[in-house]
Amino acid sequence: MSTVYLNGKFLPKEGAQISVEDRGFLLSDGVYEVTPAYWGKFFRLEGHLDRLRGGLASLRIDYDPEELIEVHRQLLDVNDLTDSEVAIVYLQITRGVAERTHGFPPAGTAPTVYAFAKQFHRPSMDRWLKGFGAVTVPDRRWARVDIKSISLLPNVMAAQAAVDAGVDDALLVKNGIALEGAQNNIFVVNGDNLVTHPATQEILHGVTRSVMIEVAHSLGIPVLERPIQIEELDTVDELFFSGTTTEVRPTVVLDGKPIGGGEVGPVSKAIYEAFRKEIGQPIGENI
Repeated sequence: MSTVYLNGKFLPKEGAQISVEDRGFLLSDGVYEVTPAYWGKFFRLEGHLDRLRGGLASLRIDYDPEELIEVHRQLLDVNDLTDSEVAIVYLQITRGVAERTHGFPPAGTAPTVYAFAKQFHRPSMDRWLKGFGAVTVPDRRWARVDIKSISLLPNVMAAQAAVDAGVDDALLVKNGIALEGAQNNIFVVNGDNLVTHPATQEILHGVTRSVMIEVAHSLGIPVLERPIQIEELDTVDELFFSGTTTEVRPTVVLDGKPIGGGEVGPVSKAIYEAFRKEIGQPIGENI
């Protein structure tokens, strides 16, 4: 991450400067995306940019991200990441620099566009096969979670609750419904079905979530998109989180209690194997 992109220029990270009057800094007024690249090839980049376009339109930030496709590629090149097994590009767009007011700044205010690339290290297969832990946390986010806003304080607090509990993920719960993780979506295996919350304004419409649904269909696994009652989690067979930097993360303990048999289940294994093939990085042997 030695070279970053800021407002049309590639700069050394140490030389990139953003104004203290930037609305992202003062008001969390902006959106972001994180896109993975496997051995230098971006995975579902257009899907991430489509979601970004939707967020920009919802927030009425006038910016066309089309030119950022090439920026993504160049960030991998200039940071020597084209040969990395997994790398990510983080992209953030704010409403720009203006005097601090809650209303929008004058028309024509240029958005601030910032991006960086870095290597990502997934857990080893030995670690993955042991499974992971999670805790439930009240969902205190705003009402448009489908917009990938940079205003992430509730997510930060939820993630820290997981850290404090010595586990890997926080599962956000609202009105008795298990919605998603602090930084990822969730799926549960209930009998023959894979279940996930529908793509409403209450969850982020994860690009990886869509891939999980596609993969499940390819394996002949029925997918139900419906609310998941928190009480159901006492009886589900499996639970896993999905996301750009989560990929597939099976949860075997939730709030100190085992999920299913307390081991990584066959559906989670099958979906992870199929996902790894989809991204061009097969595991090599059945897990």
